[in-house]
Amino acid sequence: MVEVMPVPRIIQGGMGVGVSGWKLARAVSQTGQLGVVSGTLIDTVMVRRLQDGDPGGHVRRAMARFPFADVAAEVLRKYFRSKGRSPGEGYALLPMWTYRSGKARKAINMLAAFVEVSLSKEGHCGQVGMNLLTKVQLPNLSALYGAMLAGVDVILMGAGIPREIPGALDRLAAHERASLRFDSEGVRSPETATLDLDPAEYWSGPPPFVDRPRFLAIVASDTLATALARKATGRVDGFIVERHVSGGHNAPPRNKGWAELSGELIYDARDEADLEKLAALGLPFWLAGGMGRPGSLSLAERLGAVGIQVGTLFAYCEESGMDETLKRCVLAAVARGEVAVRTDSRASPTGFPFKIVEWPGDGVASGTRERRKCDLGYLRTPFRSEDGRIQYRCPAEPVNTFARKGGLEEDTKGRRCLCNSLLSTIGLAQLHGGILEPPLVTSGDQLEELGVFLNGRARFTAAQAVDYLLSSNPARTQDSEHRDAQLEGRWPNATRFLLSGPGNSVSGFREG
Repeated sequence: MVEVMPVPRIIQGGMGVGVSGWKLARAVSQTGQLGVVSGTLIDTVMVRRLQDGDPGGHVRRAMARFPFADVAAEVLRKYFRSKGRSPGEGYALLPMWTYRSGKARKAINMLAAFVEVSLSKEGHCGQVGMNLLTKVQLPNLSALYGAMLAGVDVILMGAGIPREIPGALDRLAAHERASLRFDSEGVRSPETATLDLDPAEYWSGPPPFVDRPRFLAIVASDTLATALARKATGRVDGFIVERHVSGGHNAPPRNKGWAELSGELIYDARDEADLEKLAALGLPFWLAGGMGRPGSLSLAERLGAVGIQVGTLFAYCEESGMDETLKRCVLAAVARGEVAVRTDSRASPTGFPFKIVEWPGDGVASGTRERRKCDLGYLRTPFRSEDGRIQYRCPAEPVNTFARKGGLEEDTKGRRCLCNSLLSTIGLAQLHGGILEPPLVTSGDQLEELGVFLNGRARFTAAQAVDYLLSSNPARTQDSEHRDAQLEGRWPNATRFLLSGPGNSVSGFREG
């Protein structure tokens, strides 16, 4: 029998890399809402924290609880620096992920996911989730298993079609071998390649009982939600319906020509999910994107959702993982009305549109961001060469290198190394040629409205953000009311349909 869990009205967005760290997730969970840690690049985040001396001893405290003590001991031996790095010393790097990454490499990632979830669950009984990107396929199975060993309650995944993840969760919960289809470009292979994780390889005795976490798919359309509900390999417990105003990666517009005006992608009503069709699936859903203001929760509930997911508001609270100096700079620019959020169609090596925050003096135009390297490799695309071998390329790597691997030079224009840039955003910047990698800040469009909430303040906590979202008598701006009216107007029959429809209950969740 599936344990019944309360339905969170607010889900804190899983913002990578490391912005949604364990401190933020724990703070949100302590309010009774769903705190979420990001699992993107979590292994690199862990070993860099260790190389910086692990202030407070938090990482080592969680590592001591990891069931495979030999793995934790080896990671400490190799990466922990009690006094931190020497001046001018760069971070030691983990081996880049490949199709053939072995047991030891997977164990490090498993440990990192365990550490992040374990720390986020300390001191409270609330629910904690982990967000992973389907697109970053190589680390996902080991991250899932590590998070499950730490007792993660919910797994959230988007940036692709996570059809096989529910079945993998079922297998891993039983400590059985789990497999995912390995996607690669180029020459087709006669056999279907898979990515595998066999928990039996790690246990010398009987493994402990592990709960199967709930699975929420992050979708941009009712079509994808319907496909997942009907064709996923296991139980889907609900959906996050993410609109194009969300931060980070966005789904591309339905307009296949990607019409642009001053570099901005053009979205229209076709890019909004049909909530009537989504509600007919009988699964709960949360609305995301532009939901970070008072009144958004009641709006979402009128539209049939059980709640909202909010990222941008939480990204700038005290507990978020964003570098403090950077956080203060952005908030000061917000207060002055000098911040802008742009949807860049070229920046991300994934090919998906990506939100970029710009403000006076942020350094976006500096040449330093155009340095090309690929020393982390999480966003590399696997491809099969003519001889059938699996190789890897990234449009953010040196142009000649990319072209030598069969990539088109035109695909490299405007690309940025998100792996390095986003690590810099959380204060874990690598040294390249003696120069610190500059940060790249991503947020949703609603960042520009955050000044209404700040109201002269320079700092706020996650608990204050939750109270703000739950407040019933918000200070509204004319612009925000207009946007909400537009949003509600796109689904005029949603509320009527849902009041008499199949409802939003699902095994494993209850109204609370």
